[in-house]
Amino acid sequence: MTTRIENVSRRDFLKAGAGLTLGLVLPGAHSARAAAVTEAHDGEAAFAPNAFVRIGTDNRVTVIAKHLEMGQGTYTGLATLVAEELDADWAQVAVEGAPADAKRYNNLLFGTAQGTGGSTAIANSFEQMRQAGASARAMLVQAAAARWKVPAGEIRIKSGVVSHAKSGRKASFGELSEAAAKQPVPQEVRLKDPKDFTLIGRHVPRKDSVVKTTGRAQFTQDVKLPGMLVAVVAHPPRFGATVRTVDERAARAVAGVLRVVTIPRGVAVLAHDYWTAKKGRDALQVEWDDSAAYRGSSEQIFADYRQLAATPGVVARRDGDADKALAGDTNALEAEYTLPYLAHAPMEPLNCVMRVDAQGCEVWNGEQLQTSDQYNLASFFNLRPEQVKLNMLFAGGSFGRRANPAADYLLETAQIVKAIRGEAPVKLVWSREDDMRAGYYRPLYLHRLRAALDAQGKPLAWSQRIVGQSILAGTPFESGMVKDGVDATSVEGAANLPYAIPNLQVELHTTSKDVKVPVLWWRSVGSTHTAFAAEVFLDELATAAGADPVAYRLDLLGAHPRHAGVLKLAADKAGWSKPLAPAKTGTRGRGVAVHESFRSYVAQVVEVTVAPDGSFKVDRVVCAVDCGIAVNPDVIRAQMEGGIGFGLAAALAGAITLKDGVVEQSNFHDYPILRIDQMPNVEVHIVPSAEKPTGVGEPGVPPIAPALVNALFAATGKRIRTLPIGEQLKA
Repeated sequence: MTTRIENVSRRDFLKAGAGLTLGLVLPGAHSARAAAVTEAHDGEAAFAPNAFVRIGTDNRVTVIAKHLEMGQGTYTGLATLVAEELDADWAQVAVEGAPADAKRYNNLLFGTAQGTGGSTAIANSFEQMRQAGASARAMLVQAAAARWKVPAGEIRIKSGVVSHAKSGRKASFGELSEAAAKQPVPQEVRLKDPKDFTLIGRHVPRKDSVVKTTGRAQFTQDVKLPGMLVAVVAHPPRFGATVRTVDERAARAVAGVLRVVTIPRGVAVLAHDYWTAKKGRDALQVEWDDSAAYRGSSEQIFADYRQLAATPGVVARRDGDADKALAGDTNALEAEYTLPYLAHAPMEPLNCVMRVDAQGCEVWNGEQLQTSDQYNLASFFNLRPEQVKLNMLFAGGSFGRRANPAADYLLETAQIVKAIRGEAPVKLVWSREDDMRAGYYRPLYLHRLRAALDAQGKPLAWSQRIVGQSILAGTPFESGMVKDGVDATSVEGAANLPYAIPNLQVELHTTSKDVKVPVLWWRSVGSTHTAFAAEVFLDELATAAGADPVAYRLDLLGAHPRHAGVLKLAADKAGWSKPLAPAKTGTRGRGVAVHESFRSYVAQVVEVTVAPDGSFKVDRVVCAVDCGIAVNPDVIRAQMEGGIGFGLAAALAGAITLKDGVVEQSNFHDYPILRIDQMPNVEVHIVPSAEKPTGVGEPGVPPIAPALVNALFAATGKRIRTLPIGEQLKA
């Protein structure tokens, strides 16, 4: 069954990009209300009062999740919102991924586009999903009142049981489901007062844990269709290169190889299984045309960026006159910070299953950007968008990689399916090496900062120049999100610097499109680099002023109480005012950073021990987070812990480097993620709040790198301004 999807305009795509990267609140979004459904077969949904809730005669409550579950706890959070207002028993609640249907399942912060990103899942669904549960509850109450011929006001629901105390009658949701479906859908419902919450704000078990630990969870790699072929692609070693010639003979000689087809970005080998297809791919003899390929190196890029940083850029923020305040100041502080390209490196590499027939195109994958992918595929196959059905499965991580406006790996699958004329379903599988060498990356950045202090040591002027690629250039989001030459994703976290500095200027150099390295948002987007530069430089100012780093920040955050609140909490819980216990060998240090991203506020204190040879261990991280109402505190803690681990991996050793245009890294042996013995003890403290929920999937990442290098400075007196840290302390 296909649901008709209304046209999504270019303007809506632009809104979607803004929400994905910046978490902006966008007006004009709406959700459609569906009529109740009365059919029921063998326990299937007898009662579906809206797009998000189904209740079957078997008493199962199914929550339809419009957001991808990629490990961040979205299914649990969305189900909690529905179950809270429905007063369901948590054990009777199940979750299904929603189909691609922007009319019913749009992200309210993206306009009329459907997708997951920008830490918006709970933020945009908080009231919507609660209203869905409350509507279903009201209809169950009306059904019970009509059946028992009692006033609706006397009906109570608790833990999935509908009861009438005076008559002693009770019924389950399943017993009332068919009758409830005949009730009118209420136009307005009253939501609970937070003081009456029984699930929101408390620990409830995750809805994806059991199926994942028992192996019953469906990931793309688990999908097997009749007659399906598996495809593996040989990509060019340099970005922008194309196929010149192909010698297929050795590949076709591999037993089990069925087809070899050339597509725009390479050559695909197809077989009935992955290993055969991979062996065939590896046996291909491909001559690449490098005439239009990028041949640069990371060192050359940084050299070019330094030249740009010496010149004025496009102004993203100007308060006062920083240039005038800095002019002639011989005591001005100056520092340069550099950050490399980074790979997303999710545990599940890219994959996609696709089938095309006379009815249209059907896809199975960990789908993150439904509307964009649906329209890209519809355009490619010359179909109507509603003829493209996307089945959203679990994803084993993404960190932004699957939310690609270019729909790169889906279109690659489509090209293969088209090349074989749709004769069989195709499962495309990228190895980790494929994505590491031929994927998309967090841009490489360079920051040049200068500051002047007044007689009291407070910052009088702050000038920050940022140089890097635009992740929006060449995408449908460019015209709506690049304003006056400023890519908002390049300057977020810098252009909204919260510190009270009278003369502050942030400038941006967006580098030439001649750098053909493909770039994309990466977990916490612009804040991945702006938080590092700003929070390390601010620490340098505190040192120059002879001030305590926490007190120095607090003195500048008078107009930003939520920043100050998490900073105070983290410092207090870390025992900032007390000296660290000495190390048996080496030295110890403590560092701090605070940052806002996706409208959530996070401060972290890091404790390190540095050995005499320069090696070091991250001992402890104390994290404070203010994300509004804590829907599930356990998920919030897990996301802060995960973000800290993710950010630590990048800070310690993460780097994608280029030599003669070729990516030098290929897998976890030379692009290491954090190992369990490297993970510090992490304490997470959640600020109690009555504000609406904001994001938690990404805000834990930005503060960890600056807090770490600030701690290393406290231990060694050596400033680190280049990531990854690597062996710099041993130099």
